[in-house]
Amino acid sequence: MSATLDQLAARLEQAGVAVVAEPRTLADARRVRALISFHDPAGNRLEAFYGAEIDDTPFRPGRSISGFRTGPLGLGHAVLTVENIDAVMPFYVDLLGFGLSDYMMKPFRAYFFHINARHHSLALIETGKNGMHHLMVELFSLDDVGQSYDVALSQQERVSVTLGRHTNDLMTSFYAKTPSSFMIECGWGGREIEPKTWLPFELQDGPSLWGHERVWLPPADREVAREMRMRAAAEGRREPVQVMEGNYKLMPGACPWWDGVSERGA
Repeated sequence: MSATLDQLAARLEQAGVAVVAEPRTLADARRVRALISFHDPAGNRLEAFYGAEIDDTPFRPGRSISGFRTGPLGLGHAVLTVENIDAVMPFYVDLLGFGLSDYMMKPFRAYFFHINARHHSLALIETGKNGMHHLMVELFSLDDVGQSYDVALSQQERVSVTLGRHTNDLMTSFYAKTPSSFMIECGWGGREIEPKTWLPFELQDGPSLWGHERVWLPPADREVAREMRMRAAAEGRREPVQVMEGNYKLMPGACPWWDGVSERGA
């Protein structure tokens, strides 16, 4: 709504953030009714809008995939690198209204934020420099991720993070380097949370349950991450797979006889 956009602009200006009401030509190019732009403390240009145009032509991907999980949860998530998280976090939490999901201090400092039921739509990684780390897109099928991984592996130095599973949003994914040097995370099975009751906490097992060898990390940090994964494995850390109706088939358990007894007793 126009009033909501005006309220955001006023709140930003009251906090000393310069807001630009973008011209009609740019709004038309973005296919929205109105558009404002501003910058976060790290210098990233952000845009807010209302009245997005909805195309009546279904999306057609460049190759055969099951589709992307978007809708009310948004595109996926964005991860920024920052010089100092403490200088940037109040902007997103206090001004823009993001909620803290969780955070970790090793093998690198990272904070994860939600704005809806998606575990995180934004994350900040403290690297000593400001920039774009990666964008995540979530697919409907695990096989889409595996086939995309094969495509990426066929191109020299395309894979920046190997196939693995995250500890916090439980996403199974890999990361590929784009021509612009930032990464795209291709994932499946992301976790949903209840924003009203969710309590943030510090992650103790690192960013990944298994896999996700990060070629972009310095060797010492890669070793710390590897040790954390080995500890999670030794401790038997497991998490249920996050699935949607229609993309799984329920299998019998370890003992068909006991499954039958359980069904009769239900």
